[in-house]
Amino acid sequence: MLLDFHQVDAFTDRPFAGNPAMVYRLDAWLGDELMQKIAAEHNLSETAFLVKEPEGWRIRWFTPTAEVPLCGHATLASAHVLFEVFDEPGEVLELNSLSGPLRVTREEGRLALNFPSQPPSELGATVELEQALGLPVVDALSTAKHLMVLLESEQAVRECKPDFAALARMPYLGVIVTARGDDYDFVSRFFCPAIGINEDPVTGATHCNLIPYWSARLNKLQMRAFQCSERGGELWCRLEGDRVSIAGYAHLVASGRLLVV
Repeated sequence: MLLDFHQVDAFTDRPFAGNPAMVYRLDAWLGDELMQKIAAEHNLSETAFLVKEPEGWRIRWFTPTAEVPLCGHATLASAHVLFEVFDEPGEVLELNSLSGPLRVTREEGRLALNFPSQPPSELGATVELEQALGLPVVDALSTAKHLMVLLESEQAVRECKPDFAALARMPYLGVIVTARGDDYDFVSRFFCPAIGINEDPVTGATHCNLIPYWSARLNKLQMRAFQCSERGGELWCRLEGDRVSIAGYAHLVASGRLLVV
């Protein structure tokens, strides 16, 4: 069996930056175990699988070790593949997912994700958290699946060198660190060793938490954000009631075929 794949760098307009995702447009679903093995073989933070069902496109996302309920950069990459490689008609793409219906819209040369807003709840910092991050913590908040940590500055976010083993023991899929930006409204990084990824280069899904938080703090509905990993990625953010818009560029870097015997 031959399966076509396309690798896209998301949240960037150039190759070798942003967050790489692998995209498979399938005629029918493969078994869960096989999709998980394919994701592990590619060893990127996310591999997305798309199938056109009677009710429309459905998308699923796999890390190298687990299926996840929501992923931004691989959704952006999938929309780019459908629009640019397979000539999907129209300006709006509707996707069904484990997190409900999602929409991707062409917007000023970028692709804009319409995702649910997921404001974090106050939690409070602990000594164990500060030890795991190796930095003073201003505040800590919890989301449905992540821990969000406010640091004192962009420099602190950039210089954070966490104890990944300690983070993996925490009862969260991942840990977001964030601060007000110097040239952007806010910056962030995302560590998720518990699901096999020490650091995700650019994470659309965490901005479901970051956008409502920073919108309230900055009293702004529209913001520009930067995820300051080694690869880095730029995001255009907007709070829209109980939804968020997360926009960015995407760049196709590779296409090929996977041989499954």
